[in-house]
Amino acid sequence: PGCNSDASSRRPTDQIKSGLQRPRSSHRPHTEPLSKHSHQQTTLNNNPCTMSLPATYKAAVVREFGSHGIEVVPLEPPAPGQVTVKVNCTGVCHTDLHAQDGDWPVKPKMPLVGGHEGAGTVVALGDGVTDLKIGDRVGIVWLHSACGSCEFCVKGNETVCPKQLNSGYGADGSFQEYCNAVASHLAKIPDNVSDQQAAPILCAGVTTYKALKETEVKPGETVVIVGAGGGLGHLAVQYAVAMGMKVIAVDGGDKKKELCESLGAFAFVDFTKVNTVDKIMELTDGQGAHGTLVLATNERAFSDAVNYSRRYGTMVMVGLPPGSMAMPIFPIVLKRITLRGSIVGTRQDLKESLQFAADGKVKCIIQERKLEDLAATFEEMKKGEIAGRIVLNI
Repeated sequence: PGCNSDASSRRPTDQIKSGLQRPRSSHRPHTEPLSKHSHQQTTLNNNPCTMSLPATYKAAVVREFGSHGIEVVPLEPPAPGQVTVKVNCTGVCHTDLHAQDGDWPVKPKMPLVGGHEGAGTVVALGDGVTDLKIGDRVGIVWLHSACGSCEFCVKGNETVCPKQLNSGYGADGSFQEYCNAVASHLAKIPDNVSDQQAAPILCAGVTTYKALKETEVKPGETVVIVGAGGGLGHLAVQYAVAMGMKVIAVDGGDKKKELCESLGAFAFVDFTKVNTVDKIMELTDGQGAHGTLVLATNERAFSDAVNYSRRYGTMVMVGLPPGSMAMPIFPIVLKRITLRGSIVGTRQDLKESLQFAADGKVKCIIQERKLEDLAATFEEMKKGEIAGRIVLNI
């Protein structure tokens, strides 16, 4: 989900982004900007907790699976606990394409405005909002809301809350000029990070950062990043280097080799030219890697990771391949290898991942486009033709 892979293959699964829920009708009035109540604009502009705002705005609206249209829709006031965000730009994630196509087992709400990497400015406050003010720079993220009271939320694992709603899936997201979002689940963007740089970190960045934490690799130890030259991978390399890990980057092609080495990887393994397992074992003096982050979606990447893992090593899976696959159980048991899934990150993970960017340790490679380019971007995404991350200026 979202950033649980940047490959072009479809990947159906029963649990998308962990705990992905069918939209609940009780939430739709708070997240549905597509009704006809344009008279509410007067209420919005008479509210002292707002800026002067337009009556209507542009949004990329999916009304039937498979396509979207750019529509002019009425601006509605934020519900209690929400704020209205003027979206300045938004990243585009592979989950957004799946949401539009409706090809995952759990279907998104309809009609739908996708997107969950939105960076913008607070322009209106709903009742009860005290932690944000007009003019604050914030990010709209995948986790639109969580219940806050279940076992998982109480333990700090809100990303697997069974009652969560997700931006651009169960709630309208960032492919629009204005977006109403739950104030408590917005990310605060550091002053010295641009909106365009912040947008991909809101999903791709925090996903890879959290996954690296899940490897439990310590400074000076070796982590293998599979798919290191992609949209997620190039961020993972930077986070790993900043966290003091020795990075072995796995990908294919001279351009990706050059990119990964420029970002700080101490070695690059081209899976199209060498035996990945043999090369990594050679690079680690026959001991294997302390941790592996698998961002790819092909079956060989997962089985190889087991075979070059160190004793007591940890393999973290982010890529979501279609269907099921066989795994080499024998070495998993004998070497006491831990296999672990990782899904986006908590609000604290988001804060930390953005701080790396604020400190100049992480920089996204982006292509900037317009909202009207979303359809063409999806077509390129299907063909696997996108380098880095796409950011749409709204």
